[in-house]
Amino acid sequence: ASRESQIHMGRKVRRGSQTPRLHWMETSPLRVRTVLMRTLLFTLVALTLASAAQAQLRLPLVLSDGAVLQRHHPIPVWGWAAPGSAVSIRLGDATGRATAGPDSRWRTSLPARPAGGPVDLVVTSGGERAEATDLMIGDVWVLSGQSNMEWTLADADDAEAVIATAEDPGLRHFLVPKSFASTPQDELAGGSWAVASPETIGGFSAVGTFFARDVRAHHDVPIGLLHTSWGGSRIEPWMSADMLGLSAAEGDALRDQEAARVDALAARLRDLLGGDLPTEDAGLGDDGLHWADPDLDTSGWARLRVPGLWEAQGYDGLDGVAWIRTSFTLSEAGAADGLTLGLGMIDDSDETWVNGVAVGGMTDAWNQVRRYPVPAEALRVGANTLTVRVTDTGGGGGITGDADLVYLEWPDGRRRSLAGAGWHFKPAVVRLDADAQKNQVPMELWNQMVAPLTAQPVAGVLWYQGESNANTPEDAAAYGAQFRALIQGWREAWGQPDLPFFWAQLAAFHAPPTGPDDTGLWPTLRESQSAALTLDRTAEAVLLDVGEADDIHPLDKRSVGERLARAARAMVYGEGGLVVSGPRYRRHTVDGGEVTVMFGHVGAGLRTRGGGPLGGFALRSADGAWHDAEARIEGHRVVVSSPSVPVPIAVHYAWADNPVAATLVNAEGLPAAPFRAE
Repeated sequence: ASRESQIHMGRKVRRGSQTPRLHWMETSPLRVRTVLMRTLLFTLVALTLASAAQAQLRLPLVLSDGAVLQRHHPIPVWGWAAPGSAVSIRLGDATGRATAGPDSRWRTSLPARPAGGPVDLVVTSGGERAEATDLMIGDVWVLSGQSNMEWTLADADDAEAVIATAEDPGLRHFLVPKSFASTPQDELAGGSWAVASPETIGGFSAVGTFFARDVRAHHDVPIGLLHTSWGGSRIEPWMSADMLGLSAAEGDALRDQEAARVDALAARLRDLLGGDLPTEDAGLGDDGLHWADPDLDTSGWARLRVPGLWEAQGYDGLDGVAWIRTSFTLSEAGAADGLTLGLGMIDDSDETWVNGVAVGGMTDAWNQVRRYPVPAEALRVGANTLTVRVTDTGGGGGITGDADLVYLEWPDGRRRSLAGAGWHFKPAVVRLDADAQKNQVPMELWNQMVAPLTAQPVAGVLWYQGESNANTPEDAAAYGAQFRALIQGWREAWGQPDLPFFWAQLAAFHAPPTGPDDTGLWPTLRESQSAALTLDRTAEAVLLDVGEADDIHPLDKRSVGERLARAARAMVYGEGGLVVSGPRYRRHTVDGGEVTVMFGHVGAGLRTRGGGPLGGFALRSADGAWHDAEARIEGHRVVVSSPSVPVPIAVHYAWADNPVAATLVNAEGLPAAPFRAE
């Protein structure tokens, strides 16, 4: 029943209303028959519910309505039933049988099928029946990684155009919910298949959608996207103990360490808040908004720096609702014409008041910049109070973004910053977010979000992750071995040793470099990603031209998806003549002060992006200093030199977080990969 109502005898009645009493001596025969029929109906419903509660036959979630099954492989069908029971399976015109084991699991394999559909899957056992309808036979691609893979089509460039042409029963998407487990699981925590349409496709992975649409534009095969990603995740949570090289004892020790962390998190929050964690918002009352009152005494509240996540300021694990307040003074002229309030980005939702007057608010808009107009009527000469009620549904919470996005702005463009440590802070509803860091815990995402998917064959894997492993030089360098271990481990888990594995190299991000030695950490991470190209059936989409200096989530997801699709079209779908990569360093020679670099994957020749000057190269001199270098294209080579480096010791290209000067591409427009060479 909903919170406001409940179902009674087929009618919806308000809570508190009384169930009708039947007085048999006063009712008509028709009324008696009606009551008897209702009594019989309730009996049948009760028996049905009891039978359903005892039902044990079921299929896994990935074999539900609308699923895509992998073509050209024997098709596994599995599930659960009463131990020892016989199970009959029919997929279209193919049939099979299985017997449930002592653990209730059963599994069989049906003959491989070519692309096509739809077909229905029907499974029976005793008097039980389970089915999945509208199944397609095609190619299943696994999507995984962190937020750039998680990024939805609705939030990407070109979303409107794609959504308007989205009706496509041959494109389907299964979103695995964010979940975790301390040991490998055989079933997902949830999820269902969605068929591409204008109503659904906005929630699909943007990278996966552009990939699938490009493949389908060239090959008439249904595509199923098994999307399992978690924003902010490191690589280690996506790896099993074996992939991480952990012994059984080491794996157990990590699990014990995680349990202790969760316990400590709860204890710390209780200490900070002085006892039990509040579950009702005392700032809201039947008689008004208590904590938005400009005259409220907040001297006992904690202090908070804005902008900044509250987790980073001692409130790790805090989800729920918190109130954040500050004050500012205005002259008579400053209050006369109204102003605009900038609050940066707020994770996730907010309601905002000035002097108790509502001036704005957004819901589930963690990545949206807030700019609220404040009318003159809401302002006071002298002291003014700004109150923000923040609702955080998971992960980070609070007022975030750059400090210059938190301000007062007058109609003439003058601004006054409100950033700083002088804000007051009080949690009102606390939900312990012990799960928030599960995307950092080794093995836990693999166990719940990937292991259950390995029961069925797939066409390949698309991967977009690495930002969270680029925080220290040690992490960025270690990623190379970890990434190769993950690829090989996933292939082994799927039982497909040549499983295609394609990934997105980290896009450009952060401020442009101030000089050739201002490299940052992302080049090392990119180098670690590229090292996995030594494995067969792998490819990498270089994205140096896609990123944005001030946003780790570039909105151009089309380029990402379509570059990954080029690799798939060439290596999986057999298209000849496709250039799948931009230029890549092969070798170099040194002649006096000139370094000549030879490239592979030059396609129809080397070019510069947009026909502009060639840049992004640097040389190191004998004293160890790096110098920007001049470069020119000669056929399939680039000749690099610098008057400051008569004897070059090393050369690098695009070796910065955001190498804006790096313009080398091939004739197909694909950017050259960064490299360094002694």
